[in-house]
Amino acid sequence: MTTDEHARMMRANEANWDARTPVHLASRFYGLGESLDPARWFASWEWEDLGELADRDVLHLQCHLGTETLAFAERGARAVGLDISEASVTAARGIAAKAGLDVTYVRANVYDAVQALEQRRFDVVYTGKGALCYLPDLDRWAETVAQLLRPGGLLYIVEFHPLLNSLGPKPAPDDTGELLLRHDYLGAPGAAVHRDATFTYTDGPAVAGATESFEWMHGMDEAVNALIGAGLTIRRLRESDELPWPRWPRMERTESGWWRLPEPRIPLLYGLLASR
Repeated sequence: MTTDEHARMMRANEANWDARTPVHLASRFYGLGESLDPARWFASWEWEDLGELADRDVLHLQCHLGTETLAFAERGARAVGLDISEASVTAARGIAAKAGLDVTYVRANVYDAVQALEQRRFDVVYTGKGALCYLPDLDRWAETVAQLLRPGGLLYIVEFHPLLNSLGPKPAPDDTGELLLRHDYLGAPGAAVHRDATFTYTDGPAVAGATESFEWMHGMDEAVNALIGAGLTIRRLRESDELPWPRWPRMERTESGWWRLPEPRIPLLYGLLASR
């Protein structure tokens, strides 16, 4: 697949996220009409891995509404969020202002981040929870991240485990909620998954406007090898059986406030820490 084709698909994704934004702003999923709690999107082990963030420069790539970006500002970081969607960035600025938090938001394609941020370097680059699947080329992404990090800086990916995306409900008339391996664990290299969905992953009405989007399935090996190829050092890998929301009806709430399947225990999320 050519660079021009990738660019066309990413433009379609940009329009799709612009169209999703008003639905997400009003959704119960994000709960922005309630008391804002940015930390609810983070597992406790994420903060353990990230360490002290006060007075550090933290960049959140593909930040969407900035609900996670705010948590970095709450911990004293100089936080910057970057997203491809102008509607999302505009909404994120409004949410931060309402919360009284100082966050800078920039609209740009991830691959243009170095230029869009005017060669600025960061102590921490954070990304994930549904971000990497919208990037066609992880080698190029990793090279971009390496340029964004100061020497000794940290990249932290907290992303949905490939096994999660392989699971799907068993087709059954009694709707037992049983899950099966229904989708490929490993995606075909470079192949895009075309979607044309009227509704998003949140509650709320149908999307008005652009409904077409493209995703690329990346195995953990692809992410790890891309980072190694860009000269980063892998520091830690975690696998977690919990998600910050109940993806399937049979999931149970845990003491952490997150959700897991009652059985079997399988990884649904992974955390990958690397340094430059």
